[in-house]
Amino acid sequence: MPRVKRGLTTHRRHKKILAMTKGHRATKHSLYRRANESMLKSLSYAYAHRRERKGDMRRLWILRINAAVRAHGLKYGQFMNSLRRSGIEVNRKMLADMAVREPDAFASLITIAQEKTQA
Repeated sequence: MPRVKRGLTTHRRHKKILAMTKGHRATKHSLYRRANESMLKSLSYAYAHRRERKGDMRRLWILRINAAVRAHGLKYGQFMNSLRRSGIEVNRKMLADMAVREPDAFASLITIAQEKTQA
């Protein structure tokens, strides 16, 4: 049976890890063992923060809707409640987009909401 030298495989694996940690500070991008630790940690952060971003976006949409609604003398909670009562099912992402890009259409939604709160 011929002798198998595994240096090439290990070298390629190490180079792959070092390439992934390009841009990390200190020895975390140059020494394999430290780079491997850094890479594992950074991948776990990336995974977690992809999920966290969903909540961040929802918070941003709520802020934008609240700012637009308060300009018309209503509160966010009142607005959302009256939209639900009137049967208008528009998600927060679309409402925030309307508030920024189509203020006239958003204003019409607010008038519908105000009618529902007074009734």
